[in-house]
Amino acid sequence: MMIAWVIGGNGLLGSGLRLALLKTETTLFEQTKRFHWDNESELLLQMGSEVKAFAEAVNLESCWEIYWAAGVGTMGSPEEKLSLETRILSKLLDFIQAEPRLVSINGNFAFASTAGAIYAGASDDIITENTPVAPTTAYAHEKLKQERLISAFAMSNISVTALIARISTLYGTGQAKGKQQGLLVEIARRILSNQPIQIFVPFDTIRDYITANDAAALIINALRGLKNKSGVFTKIIASEQPTTIAEIISIFKRITRRNPRIITSANKLSTLYSRRIQFHSIEVPVDEKIVKTSLLVGIAQIVAAERVSLAQNRV
Repeated sequence: MMIAWVIGGNGLLGSGLRLALLKTETTLFEQTKRFHWDNESELLLQMGSEVKAFAEAVNLESCWEIYWAAGVGTMGSPEEKLSLETRILSKLLDFIQAEPRLVSINGNFAFASTAGAIYAGASDDIITENTPVAPTTAYAHEKLKQERLISAFAMSNISVTALIARISTLYGTGQAKGKQQGLLVEIARRILSNQPIQIFVPFDTIRDYITANDAAALIINALRGLKNKSGVFTKIIASEQPTTIAEIISIFKRITRRNPRIITSANKLSTLYSRRIQFHSIEVPVDEKIVKTSLLVGIAQIVAAERVSLAQNRV
């Protein structure tokens, strides 16, 4: 029997992971409470308590999985918020290390990292796992610190397999409104409410967009495909279908049958984003039968969900 814990299970990727895991023969570990990220001391107490509960739920004749899809930081977050994530992740690994049941049997740990930020300054035309990292922001540097924590943990525990999933630009329905991220959702919301759309990068900027559900399926498949090999493995999780901002706007026009009002400008983050990012994963093979959602279908799903949300808010 497999038991899995998704940390950050209410977020965009976390929700996708939980949905995908429920489709397999996996028991989901349910936290007693949502973590309080605005109170570090309380968060640490919650984390320690949940790790103990998770360890008690693990069957000694089975194996366990933990998926880290948590965090409150974005590209524009201050360093103190970013460093909080790193401290919490470090303590989580300490808590796991202190549980004999968890370190004595086979366990898998998947860490959601960010490909776009980590390779932001890369010069390769097509970025693979062999491309040297090239961070340009405090956010990217902090993610690399977190990756090193995962690597050190896995290398010191021969029963643990760790997957560092460097994810391209993630999108999906139900994306949080509070975070300064999610271009596709923001465009949908502004078109449907007849508001202008601010674009901070040139229209020929290339990005790789992947749905949260597709990313979740790839992460789970990649992690389980390692068959409990000890050590740490890195994989780029991407649609591998590069798209320009101009193409995205065209898709929205086609779906909504509206001409969006575009305002182009620059902000402090504009120069930190690479103009052209294309990904191709060459490590940790996954099942070729996994079908990735096209951007046309993905955007249509977002528009449909936002139409429902807008109608409900008007009631």
